[in-house]
Amino acid sequence: MEFHGNCKRVFQEEDLRQIFMLTVEVLQEFSRRETLSAQMSSVFQRYLALANQVLSWNFLPPNLGRHYIAMFESSQNVLLKPTESWREALLDSRVMELFFTVHRKVREDSDMAQDSLQCLAQLASLHGPVFPDEGAQVDYLAHFIEGLLSTVNGIEIEDSEAVGVSSIISNLITVFPRSVLTAIPTELFSSFVNCLTHLTCSFGRSAALEEVLDKDDMVYMEAYDRLLESWLTLVQDDKHFHKGFFTQHAVQVFNSYIQCHLAAPDGTRNLTANGVASREEEEISELQEDDRDQFSDQLASVGMLGRIAAEHCVPLLTSLLEERVARLHGQLQRRQQLLASATPGAADGRALDDLYEDIHWLILVTGYLLADDTQGETPLIPPEIMEYSIKHASEVDINTTLQILGSPGEKASSIPGHNRTDSVIRLLSAILRVSEVESRAIRADLTHLLSPQMGKDIVWFLKRWAKTYLLVDEKLYDQISVPFSTAFGADTEGSQWIVGYLLQKVLSNLSVCSSEQDLASDTVQLLVTLVERRERANLVIQCENWWNLAKQFASRSPPLNFLSSPVQRTLMKALVLGGFAHMDTETKQQYWTEVLQPLQQRFLRVINQENFQQLCQQEEVKQEITATLEALCGIAEATQVDNVAILFNFLMDFLTNCIGLMEVYRNTPETVNLIIEVFVEVAHKQICYLGESKAMNLYEACLTLLQVYSKNNLGRQRIDVTAEEEQYQDLLLIMELLTNLLSKEFIDFSDTDEVFRGQEVGPTAGRPVSAADVVLYGVNLILPLMSQDLLKFPTLCNQYYKLITFICEIFPEKIPQLPEDLFKSLMYSLELGMTSMSSEVCQLCLEALTPLAEQCAKAQESDSPLFLATRHFLKLVFDMLVLQKHNTEMTTAAGEAFYTLVCLHQAEYSELVETLLSSQQDPIIYQRLADAFNKLTASSTPPALDRKQKMAFLKSLEEFMANVGGLLCVK
Repeated sequence: MEFHGNCKRVFQEEDLRQIFMLTVEVLQEFSRRETLSAQMSSVFQRYLALANQVLSWNFLPPNLGRHYIAMFESSQNVLLKPTESWREALLDSRVMELFFTVHRKVREDSDMAQDSLQCLAQLASLHGPVFPDEGAQVDYLAHFIEGLLSTVNGIEIEDSEAVGVSSIISNLITVFPRSVLTAIPTELFSSFVNCLTHLTCSFGRSAALEEVLDKDDMVYMEAYDRLLESWLTLVQDDKHFHKGFFTQHAVQVFNSYIQCHLAAPDGTRNLTANGVASREEEEISELQEDDRDQFSDQLASVGMLGRIAAEHCVPLLTSLLEERVARLHGQLQRRQQLLASATPGAADGRALDDLYEDIHWLILVTGYLLADDTQGETPLIPPEIMEYSIKHASEVDINTTLQILGSPGEKASSIPGHNRTDSVIRLLSAILRVSEVESRAIRADLTHLLSPQMGKDIVWFLKRWAKTYLLVDEKLYDQISVPFSTAFGADTEGSQWIVGYLLQKVLSNLSVCSSEQDLASDTVQLLVTLVERRERANLVIQCENWWNLAKQFASRSPPLNFLSSPVQRTLMKALVLGGFAHMDTETKQQYWTEVLQPLQQRFLRVINQENFQQLCQQEEVKQEITATLEALCGIAEATQVDNVAILFNFLMDFLTNCIGLMEVYRNTPETVNLIIEVFVEVAHKQICYLGESKAMNLYEACLTLLQVYSKNNLGRQRIDVTAEEEQYQDLLLIMELLTNLLSKEFIDFSDTDEVFRGQEVGPTAGRPVSAADVVLYGVNLILPLMSQDLLKFPTLCNQYYKLITFICEIFPEKIPQLPEDLFKSLMYSLELGMTSMSSEVCQLCLEALTPLAEQCAKAQESDSPLFLATRHFLKLVFDMLVLQKHNTEMTTAAGEAFYTLVCLHQAEYSELVETLLSSQQDPIIYQRLADAFNKLTASSTPPALDRKQKMAFLKSLEEFMANVGGLLCVK
């Protein structure tokens, strides 16, 4: 028995339940048999697959058509939430036991095993009204866990089972309330957590082996990730589990992870099951994602587990790092001696590679253990780390701790009293020792022996650590660790020393890594971290090295001038941020004279040459222009509320000249692209702070830029793919520019933050300025350039439609006032987006239609072009909902647009319904459609633009789609 997507029958809930019970009976009969013939095995498999299908459907609304169900089938991890009527069928413990029995019987057959595990994963997610009370949930969960343990304990999980088993466990932990999980018998819960621990370690080892063997299908990796997420759910709940409840389990999982990532003999990395090294020397693909990004979720989970077992994990990482730093130092010394000797011998490259790989993973784990990834939030020291340091503070000798921190060139164990050091600071010190070994190797001209990856890891860690710990704001914590505040707090020698050390590290890296752009990029990001907070910047500018760096960069001296453009941009951002540290007036003036003035002087000297037009394509001139444009982007990126006034005035002088460069370099796409990018960054970072006249200055500059671009490109033939891609990049940036300008309408700090006090004067003061006018004018200029070929670029297409939707939502009243050609182009774009583009674009167009129709209803102009256009869109949305198969995620947006259009064009809607009904030959389908349409609008007759009526209509639409959605789909 099997169902197909084109089946016209609509299954009632009772049908599904009866099919399920019939399937259970058949499976029971088959499971009693010792052996199955090939034919019977095939039948058994079909019934098992059927049970899987029925359980997968049961989350859907009742009376749902099979053709409509097909739209849901791609959904992953759908949870089982049946109605009360399923209680007898699903809460019968014999049904659950049957599926465990079936799995034990079929687990050797990978196809059947996946079906049986999917059934169990569905049953593990059971929730909702099927349970009469919490006691029933507890009984069900206890029985389920017993069945699970009896199935998986004592066996080797097959690779075909790994993902299914992890899904079952994940569902049990995430779906059942924590109060239910803790209410099962204590011994059973303990066995469950022990099983979870064993499986996590086992899957972790198998995942590491998969990675070494470079398997295409990483099933153990997927299963491992899922189990680590389950651990996060458990260990972050301190309401139901006392502190320390999971510590021993966390230790096991943490140790296992570390062991999998260390080379033999301490670990198992690069070993196959029989203990033979399997990896051949291979080039790492440049496209390969960095481990810290590729495994960020894993590392975050392992870092969290390390924190709750900090007593074990912090000293373990310290010991492992210190031992490997000593070995690395010894290896490099031996290499240096071999190179210096008259008869150099063969060096063991593998030992050095293994050391670098060990250190790589130890630094990553340490970074995730000591600090969190923070996007837009104030980074805080994790409470577990703070508590761990506070707990042992009485055993710590502060002076020894500071000595170990400040002596990265010495072995920690050689310092008297080293065992009385704060463990967290000693772990940081171990990383600083890795950094010091690297720096000394650079000074000894051994750079060719170093690992660029290790260099990246070091500065990545130092940036992450500095954001969280350096000059810690004690007001943000209830309690502060005395060793932390002494070593890294404000006004301490420790913080001054470490800022100087980190700055020296930056300079050391930048002096040698012009060929390692990723390392350079991470290094300048560390520099930005050091100056982005005023308190840290105040210490940075006291270092002579900082001033040397600023002068060297401003004069474009080697090796800084060899750094890539993006790195130079970020370096400029850091130098500008540093310039807003606390300095006396004279010093600040001196700083800007040394950082910004040379940029301006060189730029003007180049462009003001009489024969600039003839010289502009010379390589050194182009390099100067490119370097200036990158620097301007960096300056804009450094914008903050307290420096915007200075930076805006400085940048505006450049923007006018940049427009002139658009003409000069109109046939040099990469330069045009970079010029537009300068405007994008200025608008993005500064528009929200500008008062009216300053904003108008920027608007006018942007419009002039667009006019020049439009004039230079309109009608130009794009004869090859490269040229088309170049224009794609330009238009993508222009869309971003217009979106940034439009953001002024809802993110505006210019009234509350008087950053331009005394500067808001000029002829535009008092004149109302609308970003929408500017943006619509910009759209008018670039719309003729937006060919259908260009809209085939998904990113550009999405950005274009986001902008249009943005305008329609914020300023629908502007749309009817558009010039006729622009209005028609916009309406055509919306139609194209709804009928020929991706579902994401279609949804954006539907979201744009609702405010346009509402605007029409307010204006009550039945002969306006917008009114006529919305009538056309009514037919398109009607057909989409009733006649076409569509992505169900769009139903809400389509429903809202549909309701508003129906309110606006009630007679036309009635006509569409009548036409559809009159075309039906089958009386049963006719009646079903007629009843469904009557019910759809019954709650809102006559429909009106009222929120309550609209919500009732959308609810009715859900039922309508369940009853007839897809029934008339054009095949």
